[in-house]
Amino acid sequence: MARIVARNAVGQLADEWRREGASITLANGCFDLIHVGHIRYLQGAKALGGRLLVAINSDASVRRLKGEGRPAMPEAERAEILAALACVDAVVVFDEPDVRALIRDIRPDVQAKGTDYTAESVPERDEIMALGGRVEIVGDPKDHSTTDMLRRIGQ
Repeated sequence: MARIVARNAVGQLADEWRREGASITLANGCFDLIHVGHIRYLQGAKALGGRLLVAINSDASVRRLKGEGRPAMPEAERAEILAALACVDAVVVFDEPDVRALIRDIRPDVQAKGTDYTAESVPERDEIMALGGRVEIVGDPKDHSTTDMLRRIGQ
C-alpha cells in the first residue's frame, strides 16, 4: 500500500526516490468523492512512468475552493482511499492555495493535470518548467465531477 506522507516530509521522500533512480510524477486535486474520472486521471499519470505522488487539498483548502459544505469526505479518508490505489505510490495533504511550493520541495519530473486543463493553462506551469520538468495532460474528457455526483444524490 502507498504511503501517506506528512507535508513537511515529502521533500525527503522525493529525494529518496531520486536516489533510487526513479522519476517522479505529481498529480493533484481535491479528490472529494472518488469517481471514474479520478481513476482514469491517476492511471494516466502513473503511465507517464516512475513514482506517482498525489497531492490532495486539505479540508480548509477544499472549502476555500468549493465553498461551505465541502469537502463531502474528510482529508484523512480521501488520503487513505487514494493511498490504497495500485497506481499511487504516496499521498500528501497540502493546505497552500496551489502546488507551487510543493513543486519546489519535490522537484517532480512531470506534473500531470486532467483534461480540464491544457499544457498552457496549468497554473503552476512556470514553476515546473523553471525546475526542468514538464506538464502532461492525462485522463479522459472531463465528463465526471464530484459536484455533479453530489447534485445527483441530492446534496
